[in-house]
Amino acid sequence: MNCEKFYFSGHAVQRMFEKRISKSDVLEVISGGEIIADYPDDTPFPSSLILGFVEDRPIHVVSAVDPESQTCHIITAYRPDSILWSQDFRFRRK
Repeated sequence: MNCEKFYFSGHAVQRMFEKRISKSDVLEVISGGEIIADYPDDTPFPSSLILGFVEDRPIHVVSAVDPESQTCHIITAYRPDSILWSQDFRFRRK
């Protein structure tokens, strides 16, 4: 994702604090991660679920981009649970 600015929602900051995920971790995931799901109907901007690995540990980040201001809105960030996600953390288990 190409963003000039970043906005972290209150929810994202809370989850990052709880899960010990730093701002630099989130930025690393956004810059080098893989989009594993798109949510085109999200408002006010379509969002994406991004998977990245920081120090070999998976992190999911949900982010939406405002194309007009080129701002990435970080909606949430968390460490996916291996019970709920596939072994490669790309698919939610059924």
